[in-house]
Amino acid sequence: MPTLCRLHEEFGVLLAITQPDRPAGRGLRLTPPPTKVAAQELGVPVLQPRSINAPEVLERLRALAPDVLVVAAFGQFLRAAVLGLPRLGCVNVHAALLPKYRGAAPVAWALIRGERETGVTTFVLDEGMDTGPILLQRAVPIGEEETAGELEARLAAVGADLIVESLEGLAAGRLVPIPQPAEGTLAPKLHKEDGRIRWEWEAERIHNLVRGTNPWPGAHTTLRDRLVKVHRTRVADRGANAGEPGAILPRRDRLLVAAGSGVVEVLEIQPAGCRVLTGQEFINGYCRTGGETFR
Repeated sequence: MPTLCRLHEEFGVLLAITQPDRPAGRGLRLTPPPTKVAAQELGVPVLQPRSINAPEVLERLRALAPDVLVVAAFGQFLRAAVLGLPRLGCVNVHAALLPKYRGAAPVAWALIRGERETGVTTFVLDEGMDTGPILLQRAVPIGEEETAGELEARLAAVGADLIVESLEGLAAGRLVPIPQPAEGTLAPKLHKEDGRIRWEWEAERIHNLVRGTNPWPGAHTTLRDRLVKVHRTRVADRGANAGEPGAILPRRDRLLVAAGSGVVEVLEIQPAGCRVLTGQEFINGYCRTGGETFR
């Protein structure tokens, strides 16, 4: 958690508020969120309410009398009673260049929609969905084969620096929040079905879906009626149709798949119950001569 670590280093953190522990993994073992783990390592007290707007949480916050609340990928709406508590307000670190990509999954949707640039915005929270006045923004280019997980890690480091700069400017009176335009684009929460590959799409659109849904919810398709996860791809050809959409092309060293327009090379793939394979390993083990079709 770069933001928490930088805030603790620069200013000190009175309290870290994060989600409750949740079941995870095959054994559904109760697992703490990363913020809790990081806070405990730093010696910062942790609170895990089901709702930050609950009366007992408000009482705890009033007793602390914080100068500011910093919000980063928290996943709960803050209501007026919480928003009005800190002297300098509640400041959000958002992984997009607002007003573009307001919502829960800004990094994923930026990739899915083929953006070449994104960034980080700090802004003062209001009761809308990422609609509060902007403090600072920093643009970040997106790599052609970068996944959502990789981009999120880069943006988290940028955001940690930007929030420190924002709080220093806000406290010194050097920063005046600037209202956002009313219109913006949305980045709603992803669901598992959002990762289904539609091979009739053009190659670049499929590639963007794969990288935008890695690691969650993951891109997937089927072969022989069995689920197959596709982790990494690249666009091999943007030209005309190379065959039936989803058809595995006959190559010995590369896993090439025909799209509605162009060809997708699958670099990493995972059949159900199997480890992640390279495209060549998949060809050698599953379909040596091609002739099969992903559905």
